[in-house]
Amino acid sequence: MTGNFINVAAILIGCALGMLFGTRLSENLKSTVIAGMGLFTGAVGLQMFLKTENALVVLGALILGAILGEWWGVEDALQGLGVWLEKRFAGNSDGGSSRFVRGFLTATVLFCTGPMAVLGSISDGLRGDYLTLSIKSVLDGIISIAFASTLGIGVAFSAIPVFIYQGSISLLAAQLNAIVTTSMLNEMTATGGVLLAGIALSSLLELKKIRVGNFLPSLVVAPLIVYLLSLIIK
Repeated sequence: MTGNFINVAAILIGCALGMLFGTRLSENLKSTVIAGMGLFTGAVGLQMFLKTENALVVLGALILGAILGEWWGVEDALQGLGVWLEKRFAGNSDGGSSRFVRGFLTATVLFCTGPMAVLGSISDGLRGDYLTLSIKSVLDGIISIAFASTLGIGVAFSAIPVFIYQGSISLLAAQLNAIVTTSMLNEMTATGGVLLAGIALSSLLELKKIRVGNFLPSLVVAPLIVYLLSLIIK
């Protein structure tokens, strides 16, 4: 749960800075910082991938996960949820109340529906490894500065659903810790590293659009492949 506390703190600090100094930051500075985070995230993804014991397991997990993700429409579902929540609660009315709700909702959807939130929470719950959530925290903090400068204090309250959402995933993952072997964790970590690299290339560096959300099932497929292989070898 450590990563979730860090994430919440980053959102609140970013919101406070945004309310005070957000309008003084240039777009060039913001984009350069995010690009730097993209390079760092890609490097971390590569480091995580190198923990694999069998690269073919990661490849198989990515292929099967992508098939399942496209079949189930994971990426579209996440985007659809965001659009529905914004229309349902933000509406089109003007005024301070609407501005507060819009800031709260926009930030909540953005912070909760990304693949990094799921990946980081699973790593935090299974291994106590909150590096991914720490990276997400820096990104969320930067985004909070930009959002709070225009949408106000409502952005800060997004920290509540973010903590509940990510904390629930971490707690669920922790319950599975007893049945997940070291090999399963290594392949899940390696697969997650590839997804992190995808986030860096697509969302942060904007080099190529990748529907990373549709690869999320790979995080479950990877340990299942390891389990099935262990049965065959026996």
